[in-house]
Amino acid sequence: MSESTEPDREQTSGDRINPVVFYISAIGIAGFALWTMFFIDSANLVINTTLAWISNSLGWFYFVAVVLYLVFVIAVAFSRFGNLRLGPDHAKPEFNVITWAAMLFAAGIGIDLLFFCVSEPVTQFLAPPVGEGSTVEAARHAMQLTFLHWGISGWGVYTLVGMALAFFSYRHGLPLTIRSALFPIFGRRIYGPIGHSVDIAAVLGTVFGIATSLGIGIIQLNYGLDHVFGIPQSTWTQAGLVVAIIIFAALSAATGVERGIRRLSEFNMALALVLLIFVLFAGETTFLLNAFVMNVGDYVSDFVSMSFNTYAFDPPTDWLNGWTVFFWAWWIAWGPFVGLFLARISRGRTIRQFVLGTLTLPLVFMMAWMSIMGNSAIEMVMAGQQAFGEQAMNNPGSAIYLFLQNMPFAVITTIVVTILGIVFFITSGDSGSLVLSNFTSTLKDVNSDAPVWMRILWAGIIGILTLALLIAGGLSALQSTVVIMGLPFSIVLLLMMGGLYKALRVEGLKEDSRRASLSGYLSGRLGGAPHAAPSWRQRIARATSFPSLKQVHRFMAEEVKPAMLEIKETLAKNGFPATVTEDDEHMEISVDMGEAQNFVYQVWPVRCTMPSFVMRPQQTASDYYRVEPYLSEGSLEYDLMGYTKEQMIDDILDQFERHMHFLHTQREAFGSAVSMPDASNSNPSGK
Repeated sequence: MSESTEPDREQTSGDRINPVVFYISAIGIAGFALWTMFFIDSANLVINTTLAWISNSLGWFYFVAVVLYLVFVIAVAFSRFGNLRLGPDHAKPEFNVITWAAMLFAAGIGIDLLFFCVSEPVTQFLAPPVGEGSTVEAARHAMQLTFLHWGISGWGVYTLVGMALAFFSYRHGLPLTIRSALFPIFGRRIYGPIGHSVDIAAVLGTVFGIATSLGIGIIQLNYGLDHVFGIPQSTWTQAGLVVAIIIFAALSAATGVERGIRRLSEFNMALALVLLIFVLFAGETTFLLNAFVMNVGDYVSDFVSMSFNTYAFDPPTDWLNGWTVFFWAWWIAWGPFVGLFLARISRGRTIRQFVLGTLTLPLVFMMAWMSIMGNSAIEMVMAGQQAFGEQAMNNPGSAIYLFLQNMPFAVITTIVVTILGIVFFITSGDSGSLVLSNFTSTLKDVNSDAPVWMRILWAGIIGILTLALLIAGGLSALQSTVVIMGLPFSIVLLLMMGGLYKALRVEGLKEDSRRASLSGYLSGRLGGAPHAAPSWRQRIARATSFPSLKQVHRFMAEEVKPAMLEIKETLAKNGFPATVTEDDEHMEISVDMGEAQNFVYQVWPVRCTMPSFVMRPQQTASDYYRVEPYLSEGSLEYDLMGYTKEQMIDDILDQFERHMHFLHTQREAFGSAVSMPDASNSNPSGK
């Protein structure tokens, strides 16, 4: 990493709290919570006034922004950059497709699925934003709106954040925080006030988004406990639920991702799938399947017009604030939370694989869930159960329970939904506290997590804020606040798009420079001194040798190191300071390019499995080693073992000339050098 891109020394010394981001965020949230709890009237006045201004002045912005995020990630996926890996070029995915898909489902699904899967379709059916309710047309449009709010548009937000975080963290070694995506725009200044402001916006959006989900779930769970056990619906009951859920969430977060969060998520996904299948076969199965196909067709055919429909001539302001604008702000607020999780599980996949997976795999489940649940509920209302429809619309927390009461095995399914709600609570709370802890810490390793005490603290902060918003005005206050808090981060997302695009252009210039300089250094090697082209006997010897680690270390000491030292000495005479470093595993030559990106060439031994066709009875070794060159973007994936010192010099200079050509084309394209940090390549044991 060049000097211009290096954070302060104290930031890299180890895992520690980020005091600016943590204290400003925590104090601001705590102050807001206390204000809304003890000054309810003034808090409601300010919240409602701010919401009205945003809706009247900037409601259109949410519509445009969400479409831009989606178009951007799809365009990147199908561009030349789609083949780039979220990590070094040699990285491989950590999870197979099935496991990865299951974790994608768990990432963006929470208690809100239970809350809205019945209440939203029924509400849009009975009280649509325009037109007459309780008609066949209203039923079709209700599912269109439900699909819009829960469909591909929102997942575009998650995909953008996850793609940016994974790209900059795993490919360029930057911290797994939002500020890293702005490095191409602001450079080293991301470690100062600009970066702190961006991360604070991400923390505020995340914590209010999670608090909204938990608050909505508390309302629903309170009704469920009243319905099943007779526990009354009241603020005190909700306060008790908040305390209990946050305690369990803190305990789960303390156990870490593998033992706590992942197992709970997998259990809940299986339980939700069982409930979905039950509703499908316990209801009008043929009707539900026909309706699902029709819903998908309606959604696809009218997607563009719905995405831009701001109802400009006769805007239903209250409806927009409570539905589309609220949902877009909510998706944006959840962006850092879910995006970080998506990044953590997607290292090694290409950008195209990541985008297509995150946009399509969860979408299929979401559409099936909303269609089967929603159409079943609408069919009940159309069959004459008007009282159910009215109560589902006016008391959304009761909707799923009243719906299941009209299905077989109501007692069992009600218990299942209650369990789902509780576990969804815990997974949202523990995942949220973990992510918020990481966002407010400086971590030495992007794959590590913040300490347990900080996760517990953030779980408590989330609980206090949830309770405060419930006291301030229940569901209305929750929805209003998330719209307000989603606005700053929506602007950050636009900056992330700009930073990612600029970084991708730099990657493209690297590839262009490699192709442009290829003929030059090949012709120089083939037509130069006799040592440049190995003899055919030497080539056979290299191709048929399978060296041990001891032989590799001897080769690196006798051929690689002298080559690097000679290049270092010559470059220094020409005004290019270079350093040669080595440890027990690798060697590296680094050339300081000033404000431009440094040239880094590393040599690593890579363990491989011995081919069966060379195994002999007297041979005991089951592995052999290759010696592979690495640049900042990853392994070049060819074997250097057997090169002479002169051939090593040629290979290093080939890559140095390519780097110089890259810096030239970069200056021509941008007017100046765009310095990207170099990721520190770890020993590629997974090769």
